[in-house]
Amino acid sequence: IIKLAETKNYLIIIAGPTAVGKTSTAIQLAKYFNTEIISADSRQIFKELNIGVARPSIDELNEIPHHFIANKSIHEYFSAGEYERETIALLEEKFKKNNIQILCGGTGFYINAVLNGFDGIPAINDSIRIELNAIVKEKGIEYLQQQLKELDNKSYHTIDIQNTQRVVRALEVCIGTKQPFSSFKRNEKVKRNFIPIKIGLNLSKEQLHFNINSRVDKMMQEGFLEEAKSVYENKNHNALQTVGYKELFDFLDGKTDLKEAVDLIKLHTRQYAKRQLTFFNKNKEYTWFEPKQVKQIINFIDEVIK
Repeated sequence: IIKLAETKNYLIIIAGPTAVGKTSTAIQLAKYFNTEIISADSRQIFKELNIGVARPSIDELNEIPHHFIANKSIHEYFSAGEYERETIALLEEKFKKNNIQILCGGTGFYINAVLNGFDGIPAINDSIRIELNAIVKEKGIEYLQQQLKELDNKSYHTIDIQNTQRVVRALEVCIGTKQPFSSFKRNEKVKRNFIPIKIGLNLSKEQLHFNINSRVDKMMQEGFLEEAKSVYENKNHNALQTVGYKELFDFLDGKTDLKEAVDLIKLHTRQYAKRQLTFFNKNKEYTWFEPKQVKQIINFIDEVIK
């Protein structure tokens, strides 16, 4: 039995809402299992974004090797499909050295791509995405949400329709292929050479909201506004159509004052955390812990592997 366990590969998934404490938990697990961390965060991947995406600190990155942190540029097109391909290739390599690896992040789309495979969507003409982003700028995301509802009602009800990038992606596929985005969804799971161990992290609503509000205040103290100014000329870029940057761009455009912008970042981040929890709760294979329960998490993982 022990020999059999040795030959199996295990991928520990650490998922949960923003500001719950995934990074520090993953680092403690990586130390215990003497392994590395692959990030599943669709914004920390960009080297131009740091404070506003709560990238792990230099100390944290030095403690344990991390992958997919600040290794792409916002000027590169990087999809969930590409993330899947690159992550699976990396895991093949890493499993040769250690049969336990850790995937940590809050982007459910990325995690699902690694676990279940991503659908073979044909290449779409860039001009469609450029046009859709221009529409968002002119008419707002609601206009595109309505368009998606008409073209692909199933996607409208399953993707995060507050996420501009997701809505634009779904619509560009509908328009570019003349087929619903949802029609490309895999029905059968792909075979992987690992067994996933899915860990969800959560806190009480009050504690999570406190963490989010405190984190936003800390980001502002650390120079988030200056970071937003440094990428302002790319503000219509997909990677920057996200919570934090959008609100500060509105401030820089004179649409709000700074206090209002910061309050909106807190509100929209809390709403985003709620959507993340809804997404992960749909999957009954997650076992939920509080971030401080590291010993219990380790015991649980050890039991699964045994």
